[in-house]
Amino acid sequence: MSVYLHGLSTALPPHTLPQSQVQERAAIIFGDKYPQFSRLAKTFATAEIDERHSVVPIDWFSESHGWKDRNAVFMVEAKKLFIKAAKTALANAGWDGSDVDTVVTVSSTGIATPTLEAQAFDDMGFRADIMRVPLFGLGCAGGVSGLSIAQALAAAKPNSKVLLVVVETCSLSFRADRLQKADIIASVLFGDGAAAACISTQTPTSRAITVAAGHQKMWPDTLGIMGWDVDETGFGVVFDRSIPSFVTEHFAPAVDDALQAANLTHNQIDRYVCHPGGAKVVEAIEGALHLNQGSLNAERDVLRKAGNMSAPTVLFVLETVLKQGTTGQMMACALGPGFTASFLPFHVAQGLN
Repeated sequence: MSVYLHGLSTALPPHTLPQSQVQERAAIIFGDKYPQFSRLAKTFATAEIDERHSVVPIDWFSESHGWKDRNAVFMVEAKKLFIKAAKTALANAGWDGSDVDTVVTVSSTGIATPTLEAQAFDDMGFRADIMRVPLFGLGCAGGVSGLSIAQALAAAKPNSKVLLVVVETCSLSFRADRLQKADIIASVLFGDGAAAACISTQTPTSRAITVAAGHQKMWPDTLGIMGWDVDETGFGVVFDRSIPSFVTEHFAPAVDDALQAANLTHNQIDRYVCHPGGAKVVEAIEGALHLNQGSLNAERDVLRKAGNMSAPTVLFVLETVLKQGTTGQMMACALGPGFTASFLPFHVAQGLN
């Protein structure tokens, strides 16, 4: 039985941070105490990011924050993003909150117990018997992995309605105390955002977007490539410089495995929809898949306008691709902690939007 995407939405927090302003603030914070900052500062210009969006204003980053303070902001602001993205996706699908049978919540940048979908329960109008599936720790792969899990849950219970909500507040993890290169790179790349999608086996009344079963690849002995170090102050980003070279060497065979699992070939893919982890990662993906330079234009556009928002970023790319009117067989791809590649084949039919 086919599974369809009925509604998709994205949401950004209220504070817009131009890259030039972030660079100026980072120079004030890091300049005197991190000797390598002047050398690394050029990455603000080469990252191909114009602006990002944050749940907190830029002055927040010049203040000291501990774990309790950071997570208190997450509880308030992530809930707002959850509701904003979820309500728009439901409206786009023609669903109400009370229609949702299962909600899958993806977030790795804060901890809420009860989890975000419970925090938003009254605002969303969910039923008392809703099935909750919160997912933590998927990082940048969370958007594609979340879609895969939502697809599997919808397929397992035909005619049920599954809502996926992906929320990340990467800005709250900003660290000026560790003085590690990864913290500088994080200040260059990451922003906040959310996305939501409505999934069901019910036949759509407009253009059919058919979502197939997902596939994952995890490489052994790669735990140190991406993730969190956790201490009393908060999350500390683990973001290894080897990621672009790792993509160049290992990504194409993983894509081949995913295509084989879906009974597809590379020549049948009209568009890869990829998580843009950074400008160098986008270039590495194009090279690994033998795509023309600049083929991943939507990925670069999202990166330029919003930076790397972790898990929801690939859904921003998907929304852009759909708005461009692209149709045909596609494959969503993302890399995340594990180190893991997550894939999801989907097909966009020609016809009404």
